[in-house]
Amino acid sequence: MTTTLESSTEDTRPETALGASAPAGLGLGRYILIRFVLIFPTVFVLTTVVFFLTRVTGDPITAAFAGRLNAQQLHERIHAAGYDRNILRQYVDYVGQVFRGNFGTTLTDHVRVTSMLRTYGAATLELVFYSLVVALILGPVLGTLAARLRDRGADAALRVFAILTYAIPVFFTGLLLKLIFAIWLGWLPVDGRLSTANEINLQMRGHQSGIDLIDAVRASSWSMVGDVLEHAILPAVTLGLLTTGIFLRLFRTNLISTLDSDYVLAGRSRGVSEWRLTTRHAGRPALIPIITVVGLQIAGLLSGAVLTETTFEWKGLGFELTQYLQQRDYTAVQGIVVALAVVVALVNFVVDVLAALIDPRVRY
Repeated sequence: MTTTLESSTEDTRPETALGASAPAGLGLGRYILIRFVLIFPTVFVLTTVVFFLTRVTGDPITAAFAGRLNAQQLHERIHAAGYDRNILRQYVDYVGQVFRGNFGTTLTDHVRVTSMLRTYGAATLELVFYSLVVALILGPVLGTLAARLRDRGADAALRVFAILTYAIPVFFTGLLLKLIFAIWLGWLPVDGRLSTANEINLQMRGHQSGIDLIDAVRASSWSMVGDVLEHAILPAVTLGLLTTGIFLRLFRTNLISTLDSDYVLAGRSRGVSEWRLTTRHAGRPALIPIITVVGLQIAGLLSGAVLTETTFEWKGLGFELTQYLQQRDYTAVQGIVVALAVVVALVNFVVDVLAALIDPRVRY
């Protein structure tokens, strides 16, 4: 009987392995294809919503220049821009231009929207990168501390901290940090991305990638690199705290669950140190859910960047968006919102692919 069972198991094992691997590979490819295709309807729907919302108050010309131009001048500009046509015709033309990469020209400063996006988009991505680094460092570190001290006073304090960082408005956090560290203590700059002298120096050297840290490194000036990082601390911490609380609670929950698993208990019984069990054996699996959540948090960071950039006068897309909204330049607003939507959709796609490669359970 034993021989029969062993031979039966040996005969069916290769067949099972082959049968399982083929659908898994096909499932992963189909999953990636579906996620990529979903980018287009997502951007299309958002483009449509933004277009019609900006037309609720009338045409952009009247919204931007009412009270500054007489009726005849307004009529001429409206006709030249084509805003006196049927709104559905305007919509079809606008969508066609967007898919060709043409977002039009801003109404107030007559700059190509694509040029404006290139100029200020890099600054916003730089800020989001800094804040994500802050969140990915603080979240797991504090989450590990909370998991190791669970159900104690420190754990309760860290959980309250996580709730506060997510609940407090980002502009209030920014104003508070600016008041303490920039005004009262004078340790850090109040606002801006770079000191005036270094900004002029970069312009004279011709380094204009849009990312000040890269430009400072290319200029081989470590004092300038320090100036860039010094200006980035308060905005990055302000925006990073918005996501730190989420990462903290998520990592704490997953680490507690992993520390109670059988293989960790077996390692503990063999005398493996608690530090190694936490950081290597239990910490790495607990990081997987954070990877899947990063894509969702990018959207939150980009929305939070609008208020953060305004608070610290960080000249990025968020700062420019508030300026164009005040001037009612809806052509620029449409271009910025659509560009941010494309970035969020692409980041979510990349994160979904990485999550599928790391964790086979998300394959469909």
